[in-house]
Amino acid sequence: MAMLPVRRGGQSLTVINPSREFEDIYNRMGQLMNMALGDFTNLETADMPWTPLADFRESNDAYIVNVELPGIRKDQLDTQIQDRELVITGEMKDEGRGDGGRRHRSSRRMGRFEYRTYLPSDIKADKVSAKLHDGLLTVTVPKSETAKPRQIAITEG
Repeated sequence: MAMLPVRRGGQSLTVINPSREFEDIYNRMGQLMNMALGDFTNLETADMPWTPLADFRESNDAYIVNVELPGIRKDQLDTQIQDRELVITGEMKDEGRGDGGRRHRSSRRMGRFEYRTYLPSDIKADKVSAKLHDGLLTVTVPKSETAKPRQIAITEG
């Protein structure tokens, strides 16, 4: 088992999570950069779409893509298959902007997003289904009959 670094302070020991420490340093550096150089959220790069986290797996009958989109509604999504490419696009609106309050920290992604992946050619594009439940979009792309595994009988002889 890997040992995590420990910070000694008087009588107690505190276990340090390095990834949490780096995340905190990164956030502090971002705040310092914004104070020193201004807020960069209005640059053109802010209009670039981001890619949500996703898993692409295969079963015997279909290819399944699970995309994490917490807080998204189905009317904010567009899912298409173009040739062999699955394209999922949409936009997460920042509900808190413009309310006159002051934002102290923001680590959630907002704005336009886009997920793209190529599918094998052995699919039934007209039978694709998509389901959104609890912030997880599941797109099921059925395989054609030729792509499904087939058991081969072995004979003696």
